[in-house]
Amino acid sequence: MIDISVSGLVKEFEVGKKILDGLTFQVDTGERVGLLGPNGCGKTTLLRILTGVVHPDEGEVAIAPNKRVGLISQIPVYPAGYTVEDVLDTAFQSLRDMEEEMAALTKRMSAGESGAALLARYDKLSAAFQAGGGYETDTGKNKVCGGLSIPQDMRERDFDQLSGGEKTRVNLARLILEDTDILLLDEPTNHLDLRATEWLEEYLERFKGTVLAVSHDRYFLDTVVDRVVEIKEGKAEFYAGNYSFYAVEKERRYEEQLRQYEKEQAKIEQLEKAAAQLRIWAYSGNDKIFKRAQSMEKRIERMRVTDRPRKDRKMSVRFGEREFRGDEVLTIKNLEKSFGERALFSGVNLEVAGGERIALLGDNGTGKSTLIKILMGEEEPDGGKIRQGPTVRVGYLPQIIHFDHPERSLVDTMLYDLDCTAQTARNRLASFKFRGEDVFKPVSALSGGEQSRLRLCMLMDAKINLLILDEPTNHLDIQSREWIEEAVEEYEGNLLFVSHDRYFIDRFATRIWMLEGGKITDFRGTYSQFQAMKARKQVSPAAPVREEKKEKPKRPGGTKNLEKEVAAAERAVAKAEEEMYDITQRMEEAAADYLKLQELYEQREALEEEILRLYGRWEELSAQLEEARG
Repeated sequence: MIDISVSGLVKEFEVGKKILDGLTFQVDTGERVGLLGPNGCGKTTLLRILTGVVHPDEGEVAIAPNKRVGLISQIPVYPAGYTVEDVLDTAFQSLRDMEEEMAALTKRMSAGESGAALLARYDKLSAAFQAGGGYETDTGKNKVCGGLSIPQDMRERDFDQLSGGEKTRVNLARLILEDTDILLLDEPTNHLDLRATEWLEEYLERFKGTVLAVSHDRYFLDTVVDRVVEIKEGKAEFYAGNYSFYAVEKERRYEEQLRQYEKEQAKIEQLEKAAAQLRIWAYSGNDKIFKRAQSMEKRIERMRVTDRPRKDRKMSVRFGEREFRGDEVLTIKNLEKSFGERALFSGVNLEVAGGERIALLGDNGTGKSTLIKILMGEEEPDGGKIRQGPTVRVGYLPQIIHFDHPERSLVDTMLYDLDCTAQTARNRLASFKFRGEDVFKPVSALSGGEQSRLRLCMLMDAKINLLILDEPTNHLDIQSREWIEEAVEEYEGNLLFVSHDRYFIDRFATRIWMLEGGKITDFRGTYSQFQAMKARKQVSPAAPVREEKKEKPKRPGGTKNLEKEVAAAERAVAKAEEEMYDITQRMEEAAADYLKLQELYEQREALEEEILRLYGRWEELSAQLEEARG
């Protein structure tokens, strides 16, 4: 059964610039489809068309009858004074109506009214109320609020007083509680921390309905979707897999099209030379040769069917780096910070050495951005000290981008702030995909993602050796995220970043600072290793280790049991090493499957620890055997 049908959709907001140009696709019941494409390609416009907010110029859309549709980004307007609790309760409006009618019927029956119709109506309402989960609304609401980090104090606040991100989170909770049949998700993880994102992924895994998700969160796409529709030049291209499959298949299609194009061009070049020669011969008056030349030229025109495939140019940029001398980058001693009676963190003691790449993680509201602001001198701590190394120079990309003169054009902003020539400014802007008339737009007209890209462009000139990034991939499309990653990849200095982008974290972090409960857990390792460590702790809590006594054999020659144990330990080591080889082979085969690769990586980490334990046991038993033998 088809839940969503889109046929020949056309939409333009500027004359001659069609954002959608014959878009056609369908989504079957129960499918999880990822909708991809660069910012501005029409993804959000499509979702607004599907919900009836925007009307297409041409084409048709159809939603399966009697299917309830919910759009995450579409935040309704609620009456003044509505609390978050009131908004959440709107999800149960039909149940509340039933409850009120049941109460009215109960009142009538208590007053002595009776009759078969009255009792039948009450029984029918009671059964529907129970089937709809009417007696479990509070439990369900608490569960969803807990998963999406909506605490009790937020539930008591007026909805109008929330930030945009908080409103999005509450609306997501409301739609989940409504139990819609079709979920349209427009960047659902943008305002969620890691814990809430993982909860949403688990919910969607259990969700029985249909999902159409616009997202630039590659990890989320790998976890949730099983098919990708990419909007390219207003039309749809299809990929039968998750994001990892899409990335590999897209590159394969490009290479195939390029080979086909080059093959055609070589053939065309050969025929053109032959046609030119025939025309020279035809000047002698031979009509047959002239017709052959014309026929060959027509054949050449028919062959021009494959366009040269286009590939977005990578940014040829890198951070200006300053040489780092010495071992000390950053030292934090007994740092503490509170807002009123609420303590964000205390007793923070950390040291950063040269070459480290640190991810600062934690739930929303735990104080990550505040800690960054303290490090940058934008906030004062309540106690403690921060010392930077004498040769450290910091480059900072904040979460909320601010320009002192947003009325200035992009090129003027570069000229004033960087004190460079107009040509240098144009060249730098062009390397960050600001070209043509775009460079004369005021900064205030840029989207949040474009402003981040402009600030990053300006930061590239600075000679730095400590780069601090606060949510660097927020609001950016996949292509822009890859640009930033390319720049960070080439940067060889120290890196400290806050991010909820697990793809970015997993790629760059070599050390994890997890801020929770006012304390920072310092883990030296990658994000995958950190997750594996947490999983092991949850599955098997550390048991107290008892030291084994090494007893000498009671009589000379009594070594048979020890010999058997040594042999068994050797076999166990050999078996584990075979498993390690097998996992390594499977990792090579799964190079395009990010989720599978992560699973195998975690298995390898656990197996490495097991091999170390087995080797330790083998060495211990071997020493005992040598001692027993005298």
